Amino acid sequence: MKIFTGLIIIISVVAIGSGIGYLAASANIQSDLPDIQPAFTSHIYDIKGNEIAVVHAEEDREPVKSDKIPKNLKNAFVATEDVRFYDHIGIDFRGILRAMWANITHHAIAEGGSTITQQLARNAYLTQEQSFRRKIQEMFLALKIEHRHTKDEILELYLNQIYFGRGIYGVQAASKYYFGKNVEDLNLNECAMLAGIPKSPNFYSPLNNIEAAQKRKCVVLQQMAKYGYISADTAQKIGAEEIHVEPPAVKTDGPSYFVDYVIQTMIEKYGDDGVYKGGLKIYTTLDMDMQKKAEEAMQNLPELQDANGLKQPQGALVAIDPHTGYIKAMVGGRGTDKFNRAALAERQPGSAFKPFVFAAALESGYTPDSVVADSPLNIYGWSPQNYDRSYSGSVPLRYVCEQSLNVATVRVAQDVGIEKVIKYAKDMGITTLVMEGEKNDGNLSTALGGITRGVTPLELTSAYCTFANKGLYVKHTPIVKVLDRDGNVLEEYPKPETSKQVIKEETAESLNSMLRGVVSHGTGTAANIGGDVAGKTGTTSDYHDAWFVGYVPDLVVGVWVGADDNQRMGTMTGGTTPANIWRIFMKAAGF
Repeated sequence: MKIFTGLIIIISVVAIGSGIGYLAASANIQSDLPDIQPAFTSHIYDIKGNEIAVVHAEEDREPVKSDKIPKNLKNAFVATEDVRFYDHIGIDFRGILRAMWANITHHAIAEGGSTITQQLARNAYLTQEQSFRRKIQEMFLALKIEHRHTKDEILELYLNQIYFGRGIYGVQAASKYYFGKNVEDLNLNECAMLAGIPKSPNFYSPLNNIEAAQKRKCVVLQQMAKYGYISADTAQKIGAEEIHVEPPAVKTDGPSYFVDYVIQTMIEKYGDDGVYKGGLKIYTTLDMDMQKKAEEAMQNLPELQDANGLKQPQGALVAIDPHTGYIKAMVGGRGTDKFNRAALAERQPGSAFKPFVFAAALESGYTPDSVVADSPLNIYGWSPQNYDRSYSGSVPLRYVCEQSLNVATVRVAQDVGIEKVIKYAKDMGITTLVMEGEKNDGNLSTALGGITRGVTPLELTSAYCTFANKGLYVKHTPIVKVLDRDGNVLEEYPKPETSKQVIKEETAESLNSMLRGVVSHGTGTAANIGGDVAGKTGTTSDYHDAWFVGYVPDLVVGVWVGADDNQRMGTMTGGTTPANIWRIFMKAAGF
């Protein structure tokens, strides 16, 4: 095996060498280094082509000289990004071989094959094009940079170029942004935290995810200890220290929750530089008229308490075209925070999860008129209860849905198998179900929406689109198309591979009929706007979460209400405030 993998590495190295020789002539690297590629502003447009936001790298880089950058910060970057920085010529062939060997043998390593000099070349001189040709250009530029500059100069340039998320470039701007101080005043704790951010600026930002940022900081400290920059005891001590960040003032203009969602979606595909410097033209699915109506409807939330400096309860509203998956409106909360509850809040769905049980039942041979026993049930000591603690006897499945009977729903799930229920939920886009570990969702309480992690309003609303779209699931998207700065189409929706027939058309129609009964004379009558309206209420047993997800043939809208600190909301149910907000929005939007 070792001989075999060794041969693969040798062949790969030869191939790389041949590729370098072949592409050297076509790389078109000038004898003098080209000017630094300027940042291009990206533009975000609504469904009608009107600009709703601009995204750009802020020009407050405030370059600093090497002698102002703490030694600990320099060492932290070298230890995590390029430990052989002071030894190689700009390209670390040993690092390339090490990375290749790790890929072949499936072992994880701390360093990759790209040096600090190569990263500087990429960030300063090249576009975000992903190609082998660009990689070769990066290597040639790295060699030229090494020839022109000393190692200390290269490190200084790199630390003034590196991206730290949220449009912030360079260690000085990042230090001010995250810690409210000049870079020269950073301590080891802050240096390690800062050095950990560029690996994934969105995920490791202490303003976005302090737990992940702390773990990443510990990795940086371990690398520094491993290569002798600090002692193991120091790494352990500093790793245990908390980090204190100074959040900047939040800008709130335009449909901020939706815009932030679009930006994060684009960053996942094109990287931070691609979005903040790449000059993308991002055409979104947002209907601004509908968005304004959604924001106005959410003003009908009650004011029960305050938590974290925000009015409570919070709420979220998502509107999706079921035929295309286009997100037409999105409200992620109220207040000045940046937490998008529509896309990120995982909350217990309660009875709003029951349509997946009914879909599984209909696919298994049930009809809306199939009789189900709503009577006392004991499953290994667990006895589910109906909302009013009474029983209805033998009732049709349609009635179980309309009145949201818990016991009968569990009995149906027990009959068809909770695995089938979970399968349909997953096929309709629910990604938060937990199927492994001691605590998982492979049990009958899932039928009532008592699941391990919860669901997001976005995913639950998107799943209901399958019912409105005759059983065809179309993955939700905030994007119509994306162009690069030269006008070339990078992506366009809807894509055929983002849709699939999950349940039969006749199953969807039977379920729609049942869910129409919920609105006409069941638990969701407060959402009745007349016409062809279907939906389902959801209320958790402790009144922490209230939902209404409803639809007409061409629009599915989900409303969630809950407190950030998970406090009880009196006796609010999905059939009260959420259904009321749903009705107000739909009527204002012209339905």
